Amino acid sequence: MNDLFKILLESTAGNSLNNLAMLVFRVLLAVELFRVHGLKKFKGNNGQPEEVPNPFHFPKAINQGIAAFADTVAPMMVILGLFTRLAILPTIGVTAVGYFWVHRNDPAERRDIPYMYTLCFLLLFIIGPGTYSLDNYLLSTLTK
Repeated sequence: MNDLFKILLESTAGNSLNNLAMLVFRVLLAVELFRVHGLKKFKGNNGQPEEVPNPFHFPKAINQGIAAFADTVAPMMVILGLFTRLAILPTIGVTAVGYFWVHRNDPAERRDIPYMYTLCFLLLFIIGPGTYSLDNYLLSTLTK
Protein backbone atom coordinates (compact mmCIF):
# COMPACT_ATOMS: atom_id res chain seq x y z
CA MET A 1 0.00 0.00 0.00
CA ASN A 2 2.85 2.36 0.80
CA ASP A 3 4.25 1.77 -2.70
CA LEU A 4 0.96 2.92 -4.24
CA PHE A 5 0.96 6.06 -2.09
CA LYS A 6 4.55 6.75 -3.12
CA ILE A 7 3.74 6.42 -6.82
CA LEU A 8 0.71 8.70 -6.54
CA LEU A 9 1.97 11.26 -4.05
CA GLU A 10 5.77 11.40 -4.14
CA SER A 11 7.10 14.43 -5.91
CA THR A 12 10.14 16.60 -5.75
CA ALA A 13 11.50 19.03 -8.26
CA GLY A 14 15.01 18.69 -6.81
CA ASN A 15 15.65 21.68 -4.58
CA SER A 16 13.71 24.40 -2.76
CA LEU A 17 13.84 26.89 -5.63
CA ASN A 18 12.61 24.33 -8.16
CA ASN A 19 9.83 23.24 -5.81
CA LEU A 20 8.81 26.87 -5.31
CA ALA A 21 8.80 27.32 -9.10
CA MET A 22 6.63 24.21 -9.42
CA LEU A 23 4.18 25.64 -6.87
CA VAL A 24 3.91 28.93 -8.78
CA PHE A 25 3.63 27.10 -12.12
CA ARG A 26 0.84 24.77 -11.03
CA VAL A 27 -1.15 27.49 -9.23
CA LEU A 28 -1.01 29.93 -12.15
CA LEU A 29 -1.80 27.17 -14.66
CA ALA A 30 -4.79 25.94 -12.65
CA VAL A 31 -6.14 29.45 -11.98
CA GLU A 32 -6.00 30.26 -15.70
CA LEU A 33 -7.75 27.02 -16.66
CA PHE A 34 -10.47 27.60 -14.06
CA ARG A 35 -10.90 31.31 -14.88
CA VAL A 36 -10.95 31.01 -18.68
CA HIS A 37 -12.53 27.58 -19.25
CA GLY A 38 -14.04 26.44 -15.95
CA LEU A 39 -16.33 29.37 -15.31
CA LYS A 40 -17.81 29.03 -18.81
CA LYS A 41 -19.21 25.64 -17.79
CA PHE A 42 -21.64 27.49 -15.52
CA LYS A 43 -22.12 30.81 -17.28
CA GLY A 44 -20.92 31.23 -20.84
CA ASN A 45 -20.88 34.34 -23.00
CA ASN A 46 -24.68 34.69 -23.21
CA GLY A 47 -25.36 33.74 -19.60
CA GLN A 48 -25.95 30.06 -20.46
CA PRO A 49 -23.60 27.19 -19.60
CA GLU A 50 -21.10 26.45 -22.35
CA GLU A 51 -22.08 23.68 -24.75
CA VAL A 52 -19.12 21.29 -24.68
CA PRO A 53 -18.21 19.52 -27.95
CA ASN A 54 -19.05 15.83 -27.76
CA PRO A 55 -16.89 14.04 -30.36
CA PHE A 56 -17.40 10.58 -28.83
CA HIS A 57 -21.19 10.93 -28.52
CA PHE A 58 -21.30 10.28 -24.77
CA PRO A 59 -24.58 11.01 -23.04
CA LYS A 60 -24.76 14.79 -22.71
CA ALA A 61 -24.73 14.80 -18.88
CA ILE A 62 -21.62 12.59 -18.76
CA ASN A 63 -19.83 14.65 -21.40
CA GLN A 64 -20.66 17.92 -19.61
CA GLY A 65 -19.72 16.37 -16.25
CA ILE A 66 -16.29 15.24 -17.42
CA ALA A 67 -15.54 18.64 -18.94
CA ALA A 68 -16.84 20.47 -15.85
CA PHE A 69 -14.74 18.29 -13.54
CA ALA A 70 -11.65 18.75 -15.72
CA ASP A 71 -12.00 22.54 -15.82
CA THR A 72 -13.33 23.30 -12.31
CA VAL A 73 -12.65 20.61 -9.69
CA ALA A 74 -9.32 19.42 -11.06
CA PRO A 75 -7.81 22.94 -11.09
CA MET A 76 -8.77 23.38 -7.43
CA MET A 77 -7.08 20.10 -6.57
CA VAL A 78 -4.01 21.16 -8.57
CA ILE A 79 -3.83 24.45 -6.67
CA LEU A 80 -3.88 22.54 -3.39
CA GLY A 81 -1.57 19.85 -4.71
CA LEU A 82 -4.09 17.25 -3.56
CA PHE A 83 -4.06 13.92 -5.44
CA THR A 84 -2.58 15.95 -8.24
CA ARG A 85 -1.63 13.16 -10.63
CA LEU A 86 -5.08 11.57 -10.44
CA ALA A 87 -6.91 14.90 -10.59
CA ILE A 88 -5.29 16.04 -13.82
CA LEU A 89 -5.97 12.90 -15.83
CA PRO A 90 -9.43 14.14 -16.95
CA THR A 91 -7.91 17.52 -17.79
CA ILE A 92 -5.22 15.90 -19.93
CA GLY A 93 -7.93 13.84 -21.64
CA VAL A 94 -10.18 16.81 -22.35
CA THR A 95 -7.38 19.04 -23.64
CA ALA A 96 -5.88 16.24 -25.75
CA VAL A 97 -9.28 15.52 -27.31
CA GLY A 98 -9.59 19.26 -27.94
CA TYR A 99 -6.27 19.28 -29.75
CA PHE A 100 -6.39 15.98 -31.64
CA TRP A 101 -10.11 15.81 -32.39
CA VAL A 102 -12.23 18.93 -31.87
CA HIS A 103 -9.75 21.45 -33.31
CA ARG A 104 -7.90 19.13 -35.74
CA ASN A 105 -8.99 21.14 -38.78
CA ASP A 106 -8.52 24.55 -37.19
CA PRO A 107 -5.52 26.76 -37.91
CA ALA A 108 -2.47 26.32 -35.66
CA GLU A 109 -3.21 29.63 -33.91
CA ARG A 110 -6.43 28.16 -32.53
CA ARG A 111 -5.10 24.66 -31.85
CA ASP A 112 -2.23 25.88 -29.72
CA ILE A 113 -4.39 26.48 -26.64
CA PRO A 114 -5.34 22.83 -26.02
CA TYR A 115 -1.85 21.82 -27.15
CA MET A 116 -0.18 24.03 -24.53
CA TYR A 117 -2.58 22.95 -21.76
CA THR A 118 -1.95 19.28 -22.63
CA LEU A 119 1.82 19.72 -22.53
CA CYS A 120 1.73 21.67 -19.25
CA PHE A 121 -0.48 19.14 -17.51
CA LEU A 122 1.58 16.25 -18.86
CA LEU A 123 4.66 17.89 -17.34
CA LEU A 124 2.82 18.29 -14.04
CA PHE A 125 1.71 14.64 -14.23
CA ILE A 126 5.29 13.44 -14.75
CA ILE A 127 7.03 15.67 -12.21
CA GLY A 128 4.18 15.93 -9.72
CA PRO A 129 3.18 18.98 -7.69
CA GLY A 130 6.49 19.34 -5.85
CA THR A 131 7.16 19.37 -2.15
CA TYR A 132 4.95 22.41 -1.45
CA SER A 133 1.74 20.42 -1.79
CA LEU A 134 -0.80 18.44 0.19
CA ASP A 135 0.41 15.34 -1.66
CA ASN A 136 3.80 15.74 -0.01
CA TYR A 137 2.21 16.32 3.39
CA LEU A 138 -0.02 13.25 3.01
CA LEU A 139 2.88 11.08 1.91
CA SER A 140 5.02 12.11 4.87
CA THR A 141 2.10 11.51 7.24
CA LEU A 142 1.08 8.14 5.78
CA THR A 143 4.58 6.70 5.57
CA LYS A 144 5.68 7.53 9.14
